[in-house]
Order: sequence, then structure tokens, then C-alpha cells
Amino acid sequence: MPLFAIARNAFLESIRQPVFVVLVVVGILALVLNVNLAAFTLDDDNKLLVDLGLSTLFLCGLLLAAFTATSVLTREIDNKTVLAVVSKPVSRPSLVIGKYLGVAAALACAHWTLSMVFLLGVRHQVQSGENMNDAFDLPVLVFGLTCGGLATVGAGLANYLYRRPFPSVFVVSMASMLTVAVGLVWCIDRQWRFQDPRNAWDGQVIIALTLVLEAVLVLAAVAIASSTRLAQLPTLLACAGVFLVGLVSEYFLGSVVMQPSGRPGWLVAACWPVYAFVPNLQFFWPADALTQGHAMTAGYLGAVTAYAGCMVIAALGLAVLLFQTRDVG
Repeated sequence: MPLFAIARNAFLESIRQPVFVVLVVVGILALVLNVNLAAFTLDDDNKLLVDLGLSTLFLCGLLLAAFTATSVLTREIDNKTVLAVVSKPVSRPSLVIGKYLGVAAALACAHWTLSMVFLLGVRHQVQSGENMNDAFDLPVLVFGLTCGGLATVGAGLANYLYRRPFPSVFVVSMASMLTVAVGLVWCIDRQWRFQDPRNAWDGQVIIALTLVLEAVLVLAAVAIASSTRLAQLPTLLACAGVFLVGLVSEYFLGSVVMQPSGRPGWLVAACWPVYAFVPNLQFFWPADALTQGHAMTAGYLGAVTAYAGCMVIAALGLAVLLFQTRDVG
């Protein structure tokens, strides 16, 4: 089907971009550095480690979504290469949806890679003493560095020997090898003894990572909608604006909409469309719940997932409408 062919091409095009692999590497380095940065607090260092890690995932996801979406659609429109696709029996809605599916798959792959590094960091925790066994989690360091090094070397050899694109091979290899590293450290404790993997499983952290991914997918849909009409820089600014407004909409707009008594009618009427249209990213922000010990239930995850699905459908619907009348010739 043309839809899946477009999605596959968009996925490969996304993970082959140099900026994609650069942002993934920067995210990995930031997550590693968070283990040391979280030590400079008078409170619980490991809570700050979780907060910093989720913030890093959120910010990297925003940048990846904006840069990737603009590259796969805006660049094709500017270069007129999209004309060769829409001139064939491929509908414009299929092109937009296929591009989004490809971008979403690439973002999910990057998020998986960064999530594995985040899980390794959470398992390692902030160093708590001068003794090596207390300061460092040696299984995390050994398996993490070994698997990451093998992925990097393998991508380099594939590029040198078989002319495979380094960025795409690196991203896929890193996601696979770091998954192996996480699986190994879940089976081995800090003293190199075998343990039940279920002891290392934290369902709350997994739910938190899922919520961040859903937020990134919503931002990717917004980026696709913006890139149908805007150039790369305005699209980046639009995504940043939605990101910032989405973070504060619950505080500034939700208080007006949900508690209209005593407020001017015109103010409530003006806030309603913005509050309903802009994604409320506070629904996807799990750091407060994790650090304060509030359990996130499967029902909450299902409700937020449904909300994310509605936002994605709305953004893609807007993207289709904007692209339907776009002159690409």
C-alpha cells in the first residue's frame, strides 16, 4: 500500500539524518551526566535524577520531533520533490499520514534508546560513598559501556565495509544493544549476583516513559501540521510555542476554564478555545508523581493515551486540510 511505503521511506529518511543521530548522542550524554549533576542537592538525589532524566527525554523528544518532521516534509515541499509523489495515484492525506507514521516510528526508536540509558542511570543511582561498590554500579558500567561500544563499532564497520548509512545503523544498533544491557543488569545485582528480574522492574517508571513518548508523538503531529505551510525555522518556533504553552496551560488557562465563577465572561470565552486546542502537556508529565510517591494507575495511562490519540488525530486532520490546498508545483 502507498501509505506504508511512504511511512517506511519517511522512517528511513528520518533516522539517516545527521541531526537525528546528533540529538540522540547528545541525549545519551546528557542522561549519563545527570547521574553526577543530581548529586548536588540537599534532598533526595535519586529523585532529582529521575526528574532530570525525564526532562532530558522531554526536551530531546521536542527537538527530534521538530527537526525530523520539518526535514521529511518541508524540505520535500521546498525542493519540489513532493510533486513527484502527489502526481502519482497517491492522495495528499495518505502522504501526510504516511509521513507522520514514519516520523513517529523514528521518534519511538530514539525514545527507546534514550529510555534504556535512563533505566541504566536509575539503576546506577547517584554515587553514595567513597567505596567503589557504593559509588559505582559496576554491572551497569560494564554492560552499558560494552554494549554501547559494540553498537558504535558495528555501525562504523557497516559504514566502512558495506557503505551502510552510519546514522541509521547506529540508532538501530544502539537501541538493540542497550536493550540487552538493561536486560543483563536486571538479572544481576550490584554485587554481581543473579537476581529475579522482577525485582528490578518498576511499573511506575515504565508508565512515566510511556507518557513522555505519547507527548513526543503529539508534538510530532503538531510539527507535521506546521510544516505543511511553514518553513523549517517557523515550524521549530511553532513547536516550541506549543510546548511552552502546553506546559503552563493547566495553571493559567485551566484555572479560568474550570473555575469560571467570579471571572469575566469574555475571559472564560477567550480561554476556552486555547485550552481545548493546545495540548495540555501536564497530563504527560509524570516526574511529580514519581518523586512525590503518587501512584499512576493503568486507568490514568489509558485516559491520557486516549487524550493523546485525540490530539494526534486533530493535528493530523488540520495537517491534511492545510496541505490539501497547498500549491506544491
